[in-house]
Amino acid sequence: MKAIELLPDLYLLDFPVGHAYLLRGSDGLTLIDSGVPGSAPRIAAAIEDLGYHRRDLRRLLLTHHHEDHIGSAAAVAAWGDVTVYAHRADAPVIRGEAAGLPPKLLDWERPLLAQVRAGLAAVPAPPVGVDQELTDGAVIDLGGVAAVAIAVAGHTPGSVAFYLPDLRVLFTGDTIARSRDGRVILGVFNVDPAQAVASFKRQAGLDLEVACFGHGEPLTANAGAMLRAAVEHLPVP
Repeated sequence: MKAIELLPDLYLLDFPVGHAYLLRGSDGLTLIDSGVPGSAPRIAAAIEDLGYHRRDLRRLLLTHHHEDHIGSAAAVAAWGDVTVYAHRADAPVIRGEAAGLPPKLLDWERPLLAQVRAGLAAVPAPPVGVDQELTDGAVIDLGGVAAVAIAVAGHTPGSVAFYLPDLRVLFTGDTIARSRDGRVILGVFNVDPAQAVASFKRQAGLDLEVACFGHGEPLTANAGAMLRAAVEHLPVP
């Protein structure tokens, strides 16, 4: 797998299901989400494509507990001195200590979820330890780049976005997505649809240039304006 450059030091890892992202810092690499189980070799290949070794990974930031985001977290965390971050509300699920809440599906989401599940291997995501449990507003040093944890519950209780104010970059996880026709939309399969809408609006209020989604092509210009425009088309809770 080759890493796709979005900005200097920011790269997209495009998996068959969903995305992960790599950020290069002064002390090594940060990975945002880890793909489905079995994705670790692809991530290692992307790291090597950038001229690094997998032992150069310093941090793994998890946006929420779904298996297409934490699936390879245990394998990646075992590479070396990797600190795993997640919101404290999702941390028990990620550690394997609790089950995640089921989504409140709209009628049109039911066949879509069945299709997604059919495309995933029947291999559960191995549990992984969470070294740092995040709360809203927590600041993480990504090797000279500050990331702010933004609590954006709704998709899961502990969904968290990561906002890099100096770079004007946002990692939304599955709280916001982009459709195949390029529209910015509310993420699907939410445990609390009303809260998910509120979390979308909160992220749309940030000063953004780049938005990196868990599903759908990233926006590398005018992301803030596009998120604000999309607010007008959000479902009414």
